[in-house]
Amino acid sequence: MAIIGLTFHSVEARRDKEQSIRAEIKVNSVPRINNIKEVTISTIGGKKVLSLDFEFVTNYDPKVGEIKIGGSLLYMTDDNKKLLRQWEKEKKLPEKPSLEVLNYLFRKCLLKVSNIAEDLQLPPPLPMPTIKPKAK
Repeated sequence: MAIIGLTFHSVEARRDKEQSIRAEIKVNSVPRINNIKEVTISTIGGKKVLSLDFEFVTNYDPKVGEIKIGGSLLYMTDDNKKLLRQWEKEKKLPEKPSLEVLNYLFRKCLLKVSNIAEDLQLPPPLPMPTIKPKAK
């Protein structure tokens, strides 16, 4: 099982002018799989893979802004039918592929959101490392 591609289709970002940014802002990022379908990829010999449409949303509390990324991810597995059946029945993936996909989305999307947050002068979605002087 492997992730073989990621495409961003949309990016929406806003900073609310009314809210002033205070020291205590909570940042929450959530990836969500919206749909799964089987597609044929001609560049890899006509192999059938799963295309997962996703949305990655970063919210700020209090509401000072929001960043949304939409896209699709190509996922290669040995048993497309099994994953598709479970998706149709429960609207979720089995644990192993789900963890693999969600962790991948966090890695890729949080980097993109970090850059957008900086442009909008919003707090980053990840704590940045801080270098401190040695204790004496």
